[in-house]
Amino acid sequence: MRKFFFVLTAFFISLSLTAQDPHFSQFFASPLTLNPALTGKFDGTLRAAGNYRNQWPAFNNVYTTSTLSVDFSILNRVLPEIDTWGVGIIALTDKAAGGVLMNNYVGISTSYHKALNEDGYSQIGIGFQGIYGQKRLDLSKLIFEDQLTPFGFDLSVPSSDISTINNPNITYLDVNAGIIYTVSTTDRNNFYIGASMYHINRPKESFKGGNWNINARTTISAGGYFPVSDNLTLHTSGIYQTQGKATETTFGGAIAAALNNDEYKPTNVYAGVWMRVKDALIPYLGLEFNSMRIGASYDVNISTLKSGSQSRGGMELSLIYIKKPVEGKNIPCPKF
Repeated sequence: MRKFFFVLTAFFISLSLTAQDPHFSQFFASPLTLNPALTGKFDGTLRAAGNYRNQWPAFNNVYTTSTLSVDFSILNRVLPEIDTWGVGIIALTDKAAGGVLMNNYVGISTSYHKALNEDGYSQIGIGFQGIYGQKRLDLSKLIFEDQLTPFGFDLSVPSSDISTINNPNITYLDVNAGIIYTVSTTDRNNFYIGASMYHINRPKESFKGGNWNINARTTISAGGYFPVSDNLTLHTSGIYQTQGKATETTFGGAIAAALNNDEYKPTNVYAGVWMRVKDALIPYLGLEFNSMRIGASYDVNISTLKSGSQSRGGMELSLIYIKKPVEGKNIPCPKF
């Protein structure tokens, strides 16, 4: 019974936040949901990224979120060698309360990164993203109090609450944009700071036909990596974002231990921890090999919900693959 009330409370809290976006603890592994200006910002010709998050898995899929994105550079023979024009495609699906509420979207991103010096180690980029989204409420999975009979709930009984829902299937167009500045002092370090805004046009969404709009989400992110010894590299990153009355601050880092000396296809083991302020500690483990990086994290809840969640937060997996040519630009790019 305690689990039931915890799930019910969490679901209605999510509705009261006026369409707060789904988020990833491994925000650094989902570049196109973090900042459109990160489109094409990697050392290679093609990048594929996938993410899966199961929030509070002990309570039967309260929230599950998955993304898949592909981005690549174009016009490489036309542009200056140290500039990059990136194009990407992203798809996201988010399910709440076991599929009662579903949010799906597909989008196209583009960004241009301009070198500010001769070696390209200092760059500024600006990106834009267009989204086609769909939000659906599955009325067949909802049970209301006026369907309660002496013999239990009878779903064949019409509910007055359902009659107030004019449109359980909403579609919308969305516009996002971002900017990022990156700088390196050698080929073994990189630092960045960026800002982005999602839902710039504040698309309308209401199942009851009211004038409810998706709140704009503003995000500031920063990070960097640098060697601390011959075989160890420290990666750090942080994010602050606000949407409506909700805010989130997450920061942390991981140590990468090199298992080989191959600069083209390195093999690294990552271990670290991030913290979402007043909410969760997020241990992280990663493995990089053959141009792929696999990451796993788990949120350990430390907020006021920890008694109901039994300190169980969210399990998250990420996978990033980067195709690298034999002779690339060799310009350091953000990784976390």
